[in-house]
Amino acid sequence: MYQDTTMYRFAKAALNLSGQSARQVALRQKSDLSPEFHAKYGPPLLIAGATFCTAVWAYVITSTGIAWNLSPVGKVQPKPWQEE
Repeated sequence: MYQDTTMYRFAKAALNLSGQSARQVALRQKSDLSPEFHAKYGPPLLIAGATFCTAVWAYVITSTGIAWNLSPVGKVQPKPWQEE
């Protein structure tokens, strides 16, 4: 009997939380920013982010000296067979 009431309380709390979070998401999605903001600043921000990401990866690939070891072909050789 105790488990049933505990599960009931847990389910009730979970439903209350999900309803509360749904209300919070609805409030968050009602943005005060106008669509003009995204039209004005969206493409430059996207280009700046892509440029930054490309620059960081170019630095990592060329200047850090990481040995990438992309393919084991030609590097891994089988051991010679040993007769017992």
